[in-house]
Amino acid sequence: MKRMSTLGITVALMLWGVAAQAVELMHWERLPLAVPLVINQERVVFVDEAVRVGMPSTLTGKLRVQSTGGTLYLQASEAIAPTRLQLQSVTTGEIILLDIAATPGDQPLEPVRILKNVQGQATEAESSTVPVSERSPIPVALTRYAAQNLYAPLRIVESLPGVRRVPLKLRTELPTLLPTENVSSTLVAAWRLGDYWVTAVKLRNRGSATVQLDPRRLQAKLFAAAFQHAFLGPVGSAEDTTIAYLVTRGAGLENAVLLPPVTRGADDES
Repeated sequence: MKRMSTLGITVALMLWGVAAQAVELMHWERLPLAVPLVINQERVVFVDEAVRVGMPSTLTGKLRVQSTGGTLYLQASEAIAPTRLQLQSVTTGEIILLDIAATPGDQPLEPVRILKNVQGQATEAESSTVPVSERSPIPVALTRYAAQNLYAPLRIVESLPGVRRVPLKLRTELPTLLPTENVSSTLVAAWRLGDYWVTAVKLRNRGSATVQLDPRRLQAKLFAAAFQHAFLGPVGSAEDTTIAYLVTRGAGLENAVLLPPVTRGADDES
């Protein structure tokens, strides 16, 4: 993929409105956690409990720290050499150590979620019976899982009990998926969880005009759809390619997409 951004997921007819953003997971095991910063770009750290932040006086005027509801907002105004922060739980007094450093850059870094007392991964037998969190409908969780597998480093892909990758049953090109746009559609991968499938399809602009992506233009019988990015830039640009996540229920995409008619030869029977 040529670019990276927040995944907008939609649930309803086309799953509009629920945002899912890649989050870097860090496990606190009493070893300092490295949290790099980009100068003048705020980075969010989810601790999930109220904490007090202790920092050395050398950071005064260099680092802005805001803490509310178990979430930290860190923003450096200038370069910072590796420096240690202490996060102390208001409830238990437990301390988490963060090693921060700020350097120049153009792109903000993804949020961080700190996990404590994480239990081991479920066994294969257990994974088939463990339900998805009630806070995440299956289509949303499945789409987020697919996006993380394609865009995020493997070390931060969240586990999704019961999900499995399934083979693709269609030809690689889907010429009827977006017939109103000058866009190529190529199958990438598919996953299944329960009665839902999500198929990742690479979209690439073949023209010189920007293409605004609208799920209502997809020619397929879908339960839901989402795009990694909201538009495709002109061919040859860094934004000319993205991924569409097509969610189907009861069967894979092969039963939902509209295939082009078969062209008969002159010797074929009528």
